[in-house]
Amino acid sequence: MKKPIIGVTPLVDIQRESYWLVPGYMKGIEVSGGIPIMLPLTCNKADIDALINMCDGFLFTGGQDISPSLYREEKSSLCGEVCKERDTMEEILFEIVLENDKSALGICRGIQFFNAYLGGTIYQDLIAETKTKVFHKQKPPYGKSSHIVNLVKGSPLQNLLKTHNLPVNSYHHQGVKKLAGNLEPMAYATDNLVESVYMPSKKFVWAVQWHPEFSYTTDKYSRMIFRAFVDSCL
Repeated sequence: MKKPIIGVTPLVDIQRESYWLVPGYMKGIEVSGGIPIMLPLTCNKADIDALINMCDGFLFTGGQDISPSLYREEKSSLCGEVCKERDTMEEILFEIVLENDKSALGICRGIQFFNAYLGGTIYQDLIAETKTKVFHKQKPPYGKSSHIVNLVKGSPLQNLLKTHNLPVNSYHHQGVKKLAGNLEPMAYATDNLVESVYMPSKKFVWAVQWHPEFSYTTDKYSRMIFRAFVDSCL
């Protein structure tokens, strides 16, 4: 059987002038039957068009905060480091992904990017803006669970996992504020933060706020999410 090729957006270390990836992004795809490749950081639309033709699906990874300009706000002191080149590349890539109805999975920054690109807004700092008591930014090891999310009944994620409450790991200080109109929620934290979304009009555009790339070796639900994504790329 043909294995789908999955393009994975690179993490960017601005200080070291390097691109890199957490191994779990790649390994999670591999154990699910896909072939992962790390994408270059490029804003060249012709090159991104070529990548669209080469890849069957795309994983949008974690990383820096999203530039508030993407969701039409001024950057506050609460916002962390941003990478404008990465924002621009992912805008071009995601637009072409949607145009071609390619499968896409967003993780952590990925859910925030999908939401901001599609017209939603982001908390620039979740704790400062909401005073939440939910433990959204845990310390290592990142594979252990940090809090519970409640799955939306009848959502694609709930139908896949066959559960209503899911323990998840968590490492983020931003999050979905106003949900974009063409996204639907699939999970909420107990403080009502949107933790998972999908785009009903597309074959497979899913995103989660937690980190299956750290937990897939021990958590069956994380493996199921990776597998559903890879299967959608066939």
